[in-house]
Amino acid sequence: MGGRHLMTRAARWSATHPWWALTLWVVFVVGALLAGGAMGTQRAGDSDLAIGQSGRSAEIAKAGGLGERPVENVLVTPRTGDLDPAEAKEAAADAARRLKGLEEVAEVGAPVPAKDGSALLVPLTMKGDPEQADGKVGPLLNAVQATQDEFSSLRVELVGSASIRNGLNEMLEEDLGKANKWSLPLTLAVMLVVFGAIVAAGVPVLLGMSTVAAGLGLWGVVSHLVPDPGPVTHIIVLMGMAVGVDYSLFYIKRQREERALGTRNIDAIEIAAATSGHSVVISGLVVTMSMAALYFAGHVAFTSMATGAILVVLIAILASLTVLPALLSLLGRWLERPRVPLVWRLTNRTARPRLWPALLRPALRRPALALIVSVAALGALSVPALDLKLKTTGIDDLPRSITAMQGYDRMVKAFPSQADTHRVAVLAPADQAPRVRAALAALVERTSNDPLFTQVSAPEIRTSEDHRVSTVEIATRFDSSSGKARESLAKLREDLAPATVGKVAGAEFAVGGSDVAHDVDYRANVVEKMPWVLGFALLMTFLVMLVSYRSVLLAVVTVVLNILSAVASIGVLALVFQHTWAEGILHFESTGRVVAWLPLMLFVILLGLSMDYHVFVVSRIREAAQAGLPVRDAVETGIIRTAGVVTSAAVVMVSVFALFAGLSFIEMKQMGVGMAAAVLLDATLIRIVVLPSVVTLLGNKIWWPSRLGRPAPGVEPMANDRGAPVSYSTVS
Repeated sequence: MGGRHLMTRAARWSATHPWWALTLWVVFVVGALLAGGAMGTQRAGDSDLAIGQSGRSAEIAKAGGLGERPVENVLVTPRTGDLDPAEAKEAAADAARRLKGLEEVAEVGAPVPAKDGSALLVPLTMKGDPEQADGKVGPLLNAVQATQDEFSSLRVELVGSASIRNGLNEMLEEDLGKANKWSLPLTLAVMLVVFGAIVAAGVPVLLGMSTVAAGLGLWGVVSHLVPDPGPVTHIIVLMGMAVGVDYSLFYIKRQREERALGTRNIDAIEIAAATSGHSVVISGLVVTMSMAALYFAGHVAFTSMATGAILVVLIAILASLTVLPALLSLLGRWLERPRVPLVWRLTNRTARPRLWPALLRPALRRPALALIVSVAALGALSVPALDLKLKTTGIDDLPRSITAMQGYDRMVKAFPSQADTHRVAVLAPADQAPRVRAALAALVERTSNDPLFTQVSAPEIRTSEDHRVSTVEIATRFDSSSGKARESLAKLREDLAPATVGKVAGAEFAVGGSDVAHDVDYRANVVEKMPWVLGFALLMTFLVMLVSYRSVLLAVVTVVLNILSAVASIGVLALVFQHTWAEGILHFESTGRVVAWLPLMLFVILLGLSMDYHVFVVSRIREAAQAGLPVRDAVETGIIRTAGVVTSAAVVMVSVFALFAGLSFIEMKQMGVGMAAAVLLDATLIRIVVLPSVVTLLGNKIWWPSRLGRPAPGVEPMANDRGAPVSYSTVS
C-alpha cells in the first residue's frame, strides 16, 4: 500500500506542478546527453572480452609484450583470367610506396606470391593498439584505392581485421540508420490507431525517445565502469522504446478511461497512477531483476547489456511516474486533439467489442481443452530448442556484402595459411626459456605433417625480452565454423601442447588466439552459467509477483507461462536459423547455429517485457474480481478491457523488432526474429488462451493465500453488468 501511496503522491505533485516536473526532466535528459558526450563511450577490447583458455592465452601473450599486432594485407588478384606477375608486382610496389608514407603504418613487408600464382600478398603492420586499429584504417584504404585506380585490370584491396571491422561498423551504421528511420513512423502510426488523436499518439513516442536519449547519455558515463562490447546501444534503443512506449500507453489509456467516466483530470491521473502506475512499477522491477540475472553469466558482454537495459528501464519508470502525469495535466482536453476522423470513431466506440469476446470464448467455456491445445502448440514450437546449437559470431559469419570480406575469401583461397590460427602462449621461469623454445619447436614439428594444420612457412617462435613468455601461431586449413577447426583446437589443447610444453618444469600454457578457440570457450561459459542465470531470473520473477499480489499460485503461474513462451520463441529461432528453408525469405546464409549470447538475452528480455502485458492484464482481472464479478466474468472483463492496449503495444514491438530482422548482420537479424516471435506468442497465445484458461480453471484459488480486498486507495467500484466491463471512479 505504501508503494501505491508514494506513486499517487508523486503523480499528484507532478500533475499540480507540471512545469517544475517538465523542467526537471529536460534538465535530466540534457544533462545525461552532455555527460555522455563529454566522457564518450568506453569500448570493450579483446582483453575485456577474453574468456577461458583463449582469454588466458591473450593475457600471457600481452604480459610478455607479444600480443596480437595490427596486421593488414594488400591483396592483388586478377579481375579475369590469370594473374600477370609483372603487373601484379608493379601494383604491389605502388601500394607499398603509398602505405610507407602513412603515419599509421609501422612496417610494410615484401610481396609474397601464392603457390598457384593466382595472387600476390603484401603484409603490413600498423602502429598502436590493434583493438583501435579499425578507427585508423581509413588512410590505408584510401592509399590502396589510389593504387586500384591506377591498375584497373587488377583487383587491389586491403584485407585484415581492422579493415573488416571498419566495413562491419559502416554496414551496421547504415542498417541501423534505416531501422531507426522506419521505427518512429511505425510507432507513431500504431499510436494513432490506438488513440485516434495526434497529440495523444505523440506523447508515448516522445516519452520513449527521451527515455532512449537519457539512457544513451548515461550509458556513456557508465561504460567507463562496464565497457561496451558493441550491442549495448542497440539494446538501449530497443528496450527504451519498448518499455517507454508501453508504460506511457498503459498509463494514458487508463487516464482517458477515467476522464470518459466524468472524473476530473487531476483525479484521473491519480487513479491511473494507483492502477496502471502500480503495474508499471511491478513490471519494471521484474525487468530489472531478470536483466540482473545476466550478471551471473560472468562475462563483460552480458554484464554490459544487463547494465544498459536496467539503466533505460529505470529511466522509463521514472518518466512514466513523473513527467507523464505532468504532460497529461498540461495537455488536458488537448490530449485528444486534433482527432483523426475515421480512426477516432473506430477507436472510441462505446459499444461492447465483438472480436475479443469471440477469441476468448473457447478459453472461458472449455478452459481445460483450450489449455491442452495451446500448451501442445507451444510445446511443438519448443521442440527445435532441444537441438539448439550455439556459436559466437566469427569472421566466417560476417556478411559478404562487406567489401573486405569478399577480399578475405579470395585471400584465404589463395593463401590457406591466412585462415584461422591458434596461438600457443607459454609462461615459464626465465631460466626455462631454452627448454620452452625446444618444446614449441617440437610442437611445430608435430603439426607440420598433420592434415588438421597447414604451414606455408615455418611458424615463428617469439620470446619476450625477459624470457618468461613465448608464443607460436599454428594455422589450420579450415574455417572457424567447421568441425575440423574445433578438432584441431582440441588436439592442440589436449594432446600436442601437454605432450611438449606441458613437460617443461614450472611452465603454464594456454591455447587461444583463434575464432574457434573463443567460440568454444564462450559457449562453454554460457552452458555452464545458464542454470544460474535462468534460475535467478525466474526466482526474482516469482518473488516480485508474490510480494506484489501476495499470491503463491499467481507467482507460480507467471513463472510457468514465461518459461513456455520463452522456450517456444527459442524453438522458433532454432527452426529459422539452424536450417536453410528461411534463407531466401530473410536474406541470410545459415550457419547451422544460433548466436551464443542470444538465447540467454532473449529469455531475460522476454521475461521482463512480457511482464508489461502480464501485470497489466492480471491487475485488471483482479480489479474486476474485487468489484464482485465471478472469476469467469472477471477474466473476460479484464482481458477485454486491456486487449486493445496489449495488442497495440505488441504491434509496436513486433514492428520494431521485425525491422531488425531485415538487417544484414546475423546477430541483429537473429535478435529481431527472436524478439518478434517472443512478443507475438506472448501477446496472443499466452494472453488470449493460456492465461484465461488457467485462471478460469483455478478460480479464486489463483489469489491464494491472499484474499480479495478493496480496490486501490482512491478507487471505488461502480455498478457493472455483463455488457459493461467494470470501471472505477474517484472516492469523494
